[in-house]
Amino acid sequence: MRRLTPYLFRGVSFAALLLLLWNPTLSRAGAGGETPLVLLDASLSMQGHGGDWRAALDSARRLARGGPIWRFGDGVQAFDSAAPAEGASRLGPALAAAAARGGALVVVSDGEVSDAVTVPPDLLARARVVVLPRAPFSDAYLAAVSGPGRVSVGDTLILTVSAGRAGPRSRLGPATIVVSVPGRTVATKPVQLPDSGVVSVAIAVPAARLPTGWSALEVAVSGDADGEPRDDGRRFVVDVTAEPAVVLLAAPPDWESHFLARALADVARLPVKEFALVDPATGGGWRDGLTLAPVSAADVARAVAGARLVAELGDPRNVAQFRVRGATLRWPTAGGDSAEWYAFLPPTSPFGAALGGVAWDSLPPAARVIAQPVDSGAAVALAAQAGRRGTPRPVVLLSESGGARRATVLASGLWRWGFRGGASGVAYRELVGALTDWLVAAPGAAAERATPERYATPDGLPFRFRWTGPGRPHDLAVTLAGPSGTRVDTLRFDAGGTATLALPPGEYRYALAGGSEQGLLAAETYSDEWRPQPVTLRAQRGSVARVRGTLALRDRWWLFTLAVVALLGEWAWRRREGLP
Repeated sequence: MRRLTPYLFRGVSFAALLLLLWNPTLSRAGAGGETPLVLLDASLSMQGHGGDWRAALDSARRLARGGPIWRFGDGVQAFDSAAPAEGASRLGPALAAAAARGGALVVVSDGEVSDAVTVPPDLLARARVVVLPRAPFSDAYLAAVSGPGRVSVGDTLILTVSAGRAGPRSRLGPATIVVSVPGRTVATKPVQLPDSGVVSVAIAVPAARLPTGWSALEVAVSGDADGEPRDDGRRFVVDVTAEPAVVLLAAPPDWESHFLARALADVARLPVKEFALVDPATGGGWRDGLTLAPVSAADVARAVAGARLVAELGDPRNVAQFRVRGATLRWPTAGGDSAEWYAFLPPTSPFGAALGGVAWDSLPPAARVIAQPVDSGAAVALAAQAGRRGTPRPVVLLSESGGARRATVLASGLWRWGFRGGASGVAYRELVGALTDWLVAAPGAAAERATPERYATPDGLPFRFRWTGPGRPHDLAVTLAGPSGTRVDTLRFDAGGTATLALPPGEYRYALAGGSEQGLLAAETYSDEWRPQPVTLRAQRGSVARVRGTLALRDRWWLFTLAVVALLGEWAWRRREGLP
């Protein structure tokens, strides 16, 4: 036996080296004791009515067995035991990140996951899912509030309010929608909530009842007490000015004025008032473009005189009586040569930076273009060619006289860009935005750099700022005056020109450093997570315990150690026995 010992050491070392050279791949199957990665739902519903966050936390710790725990909701975060604060339940990003890590996987949730339908089934099948459902309860909630964000004192603010009921049927009495500002109610409207689902109503709020400047309206559904009061109210931020900043005169109204009014309301970030001249051939009068209520010519003249920008569409003779003191956008929609006029950006256009990314070849053609000589002091911002051939004609002319800026659009049918939507709709909005920015900006004034995508956001979701200024996005300091005092934060824009800002519930006056951008942000106590939602995630055992991938032998560190120890053992034995 003593003579066979060195050969035994050599055989073990050679066998280990041969396996390392061969490097076969082994299946990683079946170890039920492997430490899993636990994905813990940290959305607000876990601590809402009927939720049990403490039980979910205890379950996650027990299932992890000392292993890692990730929190998921609107995003994916490292584990901590703080109360849930996420305003959404999205499992997909967390599963994708966990799949790249490999190993056993456990999901702990209340089952109310918003993206369960879009999660790849094979990815979800790998995970063990533990569902701690919320206790059922009846809930009346206010789902959404929409309306114009900027109005003038003489306007009527029309709010579209969506309210609903979820959960088991209960004996909730008649409900009332209440619109209020701090200290007083400005409008109410009774509403009959359905047994399940959402109903929408329109509420008219005279802007004269609102304070001028920025304010956050509280819109709430009231009635019998329900299970979750935190989703009964929403905030709506509105800016009220003494006079409309933009007045649109449609004389007469047509598709061009309709789409321009919509685009101005979206991109101008200024109060827009529309007046329509109904059937001027028969002596029809002016009407409010929103309510169609009759308006006197004196009221129209007063609004035009106080506006920073006046857009005149239709027949210029119908609006010649009004005196414009601010900037003017003239857009005659009658006459011109009919053809398929394809727009393009001249090399010397002042809108080169704003419209440089538009794919002009993909836009619908204009229907007509009016021939007009170009004044020596005017700049051609946009031109067009009939059938993409022939002599170019100016489509958008920019000029300045006596401190007032004027833009003239000589093409009809550009509304087709907005009607088509997609890239064409974006191009239409960018054109209207470029025109508005140039017209209302004082000569030499700095362009607006960033603006919030919305001024009110549900609890647990961040505010998103969009870069709108010239050049590449860069970080901006923002000063916030809120419930806990004044603080300074930083907007860090990504490559797509988007920055996020997370704030606890409350109202915040914001101002960007180095510019004039300012306004009001309202972080709501409302969240979709508060109300009962359908359970879209079901409990399952998962398949990760049966198949968890493969592993090569060279990934086993102990095999290298075995080869080295066997060779050293043979050498030590031969020295001890005096063998060569």
